[in-house]
Amino acid sequence: MNPKPRLVEPVTDTPIQRNIPWKRIAVYGALAVGFFLLGLIPMLLRAQQYGEERDTAQREVRLKQMETQLAAAVINADRGEYEPARQTASDFFTLLRTQIDRGSESDLSSFQRDRLKGLLSERDNVVTLLARSDPAAVNRLSDIYASYQKAMNDVSSRNT
Repeated sequence: MNPKPRLVEPVTDTPIQRNIPWKRIAVYGALAVGFFLLGLIPMLLRAQQYGEERDTAQREVRLKQMETQLAAAVINADRGEYEPARQTASDFFTLLRTQIDRGSESDLSSFQRDRLKGLLSERDNVVTLLARSDPAAVNRLSDIYASYQKAMNDVSSRNT
């Protein structure tokens, strides 16, 4: 007689070995990291460009704030509001002194710093005139504003 065929394979004690393709996994991992880094480069370049644009905008804002303070002092003095004019003029001169003292780190070019240093000598006279509520302060502040405008808008002052 023929033995009956077995439907179930006998269980063996030896483990089944699977070949894990480590080289293939390493290549895929290296490719994934490479593509990630390749995509990171344009983002870094764009971030650097935006950072430079932000710094330029902040520089312009600081310079416009100084100009606005000086203009506000002129307007307040012209209206006869001498105390607010004295405070804003003093703030302007303080900011101007800070910018000039920063040297090459300043928002002002070296040409602008040289031209604006002369305005600092007017500080005490202008503040004193405003403290005394002297109408002559309006003309003095207007002259300072004109000198400031000229120094800031001069074509050669754009060179930093």
